[in-house]
Amino acid sequence: MSGDNQRVDAPHSPSAVPPVAPVPPEPAPAPAPAPVAVAVAVAAPAAAPVPGQSRLRRLARPGLTLAAAGLAFAYVGTVDPNEPGHYPVCPLFRVTGILCPGCGGLRSAHAFAHGDLTTALGANALAVAGYFAFAGFMILWLVRAYRGGPTPRFALRRPYWWALGTLALVFAVVRNLPFGAALAP
Repeated sequence: MSGDNQRVDAPHSPSAVPPVAPVPPEPAPAPAPAPVAVAVAVAAPAAAPVPGQSRLRRLARPGLTLAAAGLAFAYVGTVDPNEPGHYPVCPLFRVTGILCPGCGGLRSAHAFAHGDLTTALGANALAVAGYFAFAGFMILWLVRAYRGGPTPRFALRRPYWWALGTLALVFAVVRNLPFGAALAP
């Protein structure tokens, strides 16, 4: 070999390369955690606030939604649905005499607005569960808007929608049977 070739080839010759220790194999990745059974809001990492959007602007949509729900409850709390003539009768009940899952919802909202949880549950327990679910969603939405996070989404997988529909159907059937009279308004 000539002198130039010896200088170029020297670092690549087997005697010049230090021995490399074998690299241990990487452990297998851990299995993904099981999905959450019912996810009302999809968890996402906290996002930085959108530049140029003030906190007041971020709180506008959840605040207006909460105000609209509050006004609806105030109206139902003021105008008693137990007195005839204030609200229309359920069309299914008027035609067939069968109570639908929503029958008693206004009476339930009226009692709930007055703080009478027992009467609200007696009028429509499914509606009361909906009031609490809505309250939880609104709290989550307001906190995320205040902190600048993403808007929560009501994301349920198809089997959970079927389960909710089945629950409403069972509720409607049972409240129309003699042994389910406690669920009727």
